[in-house]
Amino acid sequence: MRDLIASASVSSRRVKTCCFLTVPRTNISSNTPTRQRLIRRRSCHATASTRLIVSTLRRRQHTPSLVSSPASKLVRGCGRVNLGFLCFPLFEMGRNLFLVNLFLLSLASAASASHDYQKALSKSILFFEAQRSGYLPSNQRVNWRGNSGLVDGKANGVDLVGGYYDAGDNVKFGLPMAFTITMMSWGIVEYGKQMAESGELGHAMAAVKWGTDYLIKAHPEPYVLYGEVGDGNSDHYCWQRPEDMMTNRQAYRIDTAHPGSDLAGETAAAMAAASIVFRRSDPAYSNQLLDHAKQLFDFADKYRGKYDFSISVVQKYYRSVSGYGDELLWAAAWLHEATDEPYYLDYLGRNGGPLGGTGWAMTEFGWDVKYAGVQVLVSKFLLQGKAAHNWQVFEKYRQNADFFMCSCLGKGSNNVQRTPGGLLFRQRWNNLQFVTSASFLLTIFSDYLQSAGQNVKCSSGVAVPSDLFNFAKSQVDYILGDNPRGTSYMVGYGSTYPQQVHHRASSIVSIKVDDSFVSCRGGYATWFSRKASDPNLLDGAIVGGPDAYDNFADERDNYEQTEPATYNNAPLVGLLARLHGGNGGFNQLLPVVITKPNVPTRPKPLPIPQPKPAPVPGIHHLSFYVYRISYVLMYKLMDRYYVLVTGAFSPFTVKQTATTSWIAHGRTYYRYSVIVNNKSSKTAKDLKIIVSKLYGPIWGLAKAVDGYSFPPWLESLPAGKSFEFVYIHSATPADIWISGYTLV
Repeated sequence: MRDLIASASVSSRRVKTCCFLTVPRTNISSNTPTRQRLIRRRSCHATASTRLIVSTLRRRQHTPSLVSSPASKLVRGCGRVNLGFLCFPLFEMGRNLFLVNLFLLSLASAASASHDYQKALSKSILFFEAQRSGYLPSNQRVNWRGNSGLVDGKANGVDLVGGYYDAGDNVKFGLPMAFTITMMSWGIVEYGKQMAESGELGHAMAAVKWGTDYLIKAHPEPYVLYGEVGDGNSDHYCWQRPEDMMTNRQAYRIDTAHPGSDLAGETAAAMAAASIVFRRSDPAYSNQLLDHAKQLFDFADKYRGKYDFSISVVQKYYRSVSGYGDELLWAAAWLHEATDEPYYLDYLGRNGGPLGGTGWAMTEFGWDVKYAGVQVLVSKFLLQGKAAHNWQVFEKYRQNADFFMCSCLGKGSNNVQRTPGGLLFRQRWNNLQFVTSASFLLTIFSDYLQSAGQNVKCSSGVAVPSDLFNFAKSQVDYILGDNPRGTSYMVGYGSTYPQQVHHRASSIVSIKVDDSFVSCRGGYATWFSRKASDPNLLDGAIVGGPDAYDNFADERDNYEQTEPATYNNAPLVGLLARLHGGNGGFNQLLPVVITKPNVPTRPKPLPIPQPKPAPVPGIHHLSFYVYRISYVLMYKLMDRYYVLVTGAFSPFTVKQTATTSWIAHGRTYYRYSVIVNNKSSKTAKDLKIIVSKLYGPIWGLAKAVDGYSFPPWLESLPAGKSFEFVYIHSATPADIWISGYTLV
């Protein structure tokens, strides 16, 4: 099969053909099949007769690119159309191409069935239990695993037992582990209600907590963070299940003398995001996570540097190619999301240019490159009306978020390459990590835009929110089996899925079945080289996936395609919950529009004539009538009387508009936009706002003792200016009035 795929039969009649230049495999030692980890570079040069793709072997490293290759054409791939193990020559571009297209579509249609997203969600979370390190709990569901890594950190005088193994080996790498926790938490924050309805919220929260418990241990001092346990070189020399491993378990850390802003920043983001997850169920734990997040952000920002300079052993595995600018912005965004403190908004505003948030327009998102994620979060803040004086900078973040979406959709100026079967393709090595991450961003951004009534403007046309969501769904469906091979790339899902996963624990008989010690080198001889299915099912694992032409070789030594990783699954958790449960909660920025608003009306209260009051200078309190208003409306709320300032001579106007509506669980919900305008010639301060008959969430105001006040980012309202806040409920418009203010 490999010879067939790698063949390059060149014909002068073809405009483009493709071949692979084979790179020799280099062993770590002469008697191990594990290949040396090399940094991959991709070089493509097209001529009239050939197109050469040089792909060197490298496991996780990549170089971030702003410009990706155009979408793949059907005629690419050795001058043939590759359909799994079939390869049809395309010497004639007429009828034969039509027949191949027809056959491709028929295969895709046969594989395309209605997917059980709830089942896929359950399995995607279950995978994390197979990746656990440390003492396993009594409710462990992956029962073929046992305790492991029980002395981690002991040599360094710290307890580092727990956490997750990143992929198919037995090393605990801090950067991808923290990113995994951030993405799982984001999925819960946005789609927790959908997870609860499917019965998986508890399992998802347990998966997050298994990671954050470890991250707390890894941060024993404000300016100390452990970023790796184990050594990749010695670990890859052995093929052992984690319960038997005898490899070096040294721990590596960053501190003030050896900084690592990228590692500390990502860990801060993970802690902040997770603090939102546990805010209601465990407030004390949530506050603990938030304290760690703030300390780590301060550490990352104050002592700047790349973590792989301080922990050099990580460079062959998880080198921070993008630097630390994206992680600093990422952490600030999540800290604002967790705290609502304006300091972090201002940090994003001040540092958008210097740290690259407004400068880098990306076509990828993953454990290394976070810019697209930052840009989506900041766009959320912008849509929520939180930008305040940072709005111009935040608009630039939004433009870059749009660029990412357009590139994925194929509507931009620099589009992400796709396979003939329609899969986003970034690199041969573990390509699905980028597919799941991009699909999550597409989905969540679609929900943000839909609820705000906005679209994405691409260079080749406008993309509506449903375009983003439907494309993300197509990527998930491809992973679950709607592809030319009819193969599910989630282990255990569907009828055809990878059987020989590049994973030490799943490929070796369970210690609970056979507790005979598996030696370092013996594991290669006995288990790695077996040409048989894994003895343990790695349920829910997302493997690396197919190549640029939808080809996939289910072989244990094909680590580029058959090795899973936690950060492949993490974005998929929230995405599958969304696909299964729909957008039915208040977790998103605003819920999805289903119908245009048809707002019910109610009779307005009749004005109550009042005697003309005496002038009252300065602050206007609740018990005073406002000077020179044509009439007032009196409301009784909680045994107190409030005055609604209205009329032609009022210094304020309050305008409510129903911007959208939707139906959920048989009820109609409305999103209302409220604009408060200062009509006076003076600056308004100490504004007091009363909101009565509100039955849903509200954004853009600060809670006060008696009602609401200016949002944290707004201290005053200058003459002639206005500000906006929004709320959602399933009723007629709420009663809103100004009850107090100062004009200066």
